[in-house]
Formats: sequence, structure tokens, C-alpha cells
Amino acid sequence: MRLVTWNVNSISARMPRVLELLAAEQPDVACLQETRVTDAAFPPLDAAPAAVGLPGEPDPSEARWVEADVAGLRVASVYVPNGQAVDTPAFADKLTFLEHAAERAAKLVAHGPAVITGDVNVCPTDADAWDITALHGGTHATDAERERLAAVLDAGLVDAYRSVRPHDGNEAFTWFDYRGGAYHRREGLRIDHVLASPHVAARVRDAWVARPYRKGSKPSDHAPLFVELADDGQPGRAS
Repeated sequence: MRLVTWNVNSISARMPRVLELLAAEQPDVACLQETRVTDAAFPPLDAAPAAVGLPGEPDPSEARWVEADVAGLRVASVYVPNGQAVDTPAFADKLTFLEHAAERAAKLVAHGPAVITGDVNVCPTDADAWDITALHGGTHATDAERERLAAVLDAGLVDAYRSVRPHDGNEAFTWFDYRGGAYHRREGLRIDHVLASPHVAARVRDAWVARPYRKGSKPSDHAPLFVELADDGQPGRAS
């Protein structure tokens, strides 16, 4: 199974690139975030989500958490709030969202094979930023954010990318600012993640960031993150 997660930063602006990716990469599961579109304007599928939203999240209408059952997996596509700035209501909302995500993650892991994937807007470690000092005083790498992301992982999840590529540097970055040529200087962050329950993590064959989709015509500021899973019962590279 090939899974991709991608913050497209507006599906209306990015539809040609999304179609390009789907045709070229042939993912079995595609999780898209920040689509910025109404339900009525999005191409319909003959499917229904298993769950939408987290209990207690600040604004459930934003549909930042969507779950579906796919080939024996419960897959959650997640767009964690950016947080804007430390010591703001938006930052508090981000922390609250992550707390509820940890609670939901524990339930998913207890229920069966699960994957939580998407734009988490947190660098788990200093190695997940091109220059951690550049984030000093800002969001995405504070102790508060990292502690709450760690609680999500402590619910029984594994960082699929790091399970097979523990030492990658800028190859792991998934977000690059549009400004100042950040992409070409490799000044990015690893804030998009695939978090897998133990049974699923054992099936991870490979994981990679598809950088070509971060350049070219009208790119998103995020690059797609792919994870390849072995068939159920077959070992992956991480096992």
C-alpha cells in the first residue's frame, strides 16, 4: 500500500498538481490538508468518512480531523492549527487540539491498525528544522508543542519516516517558505508526519518526501510525504 499526505494549500489552486501526482505516483491512499474549499465545491467520492472532528476541538466546522477505513486500516487525515504566535488564543487552541489528538490516538491504537497522517505543524526535534535558532520564540518547536506531540506518539504510535530514515537531514523537510528562495537553499521544516500503530509500523518498507512537487508551476509550500507499506503479514524495512 502506498500512502501520501500533502498539505496542498488550496485545492482550487493546486488541482493540476494533485492530478499530476495521482497519475504519476498512483497512491492507494491520498490524504490532503488545507483544501480551503466547501464540501459542495469538492469532487464527490462514493465513500463516507468514518469520523469527522475531535471532541472538544475549538471549531469542529473546520474538519481538521477526518477518519476513513481503508483496506483494514483506520486512517486519520489531520491538519493541526498553525498556532500563529506563542501566548495567543490561537496557540492555546493548537495545544488543546493536540491534547485531544492524543486522547483520540489512544482509542484508535486500542481499536486496531491505525495511521494518523497530515500537517501536524510541529518539529519533533531540533534535527527537523534547518536552523532551530531561527524558530526561537516562535511556534512549531516549543517545548509545549513537542510535549503534546510526544503524548500523541506515547499513545502507541511510531513516526513512520524516522523508523526507516532516522538520520536524514534536509531530505526530510516537508515545508519550505515561499519567501526568500527557502526551497532552493533547503531551509525547511519537517512538520508533516505519518504516525503508525505498531502493527502498521512493522509494515513500513520506505518513506520519502517527493520534492519535485514543491517546485514547478504553482507549487504548495509543502511537499508530499509518501509511506510504502508491505502487505499485511509481510515484514517491512523497519521490522
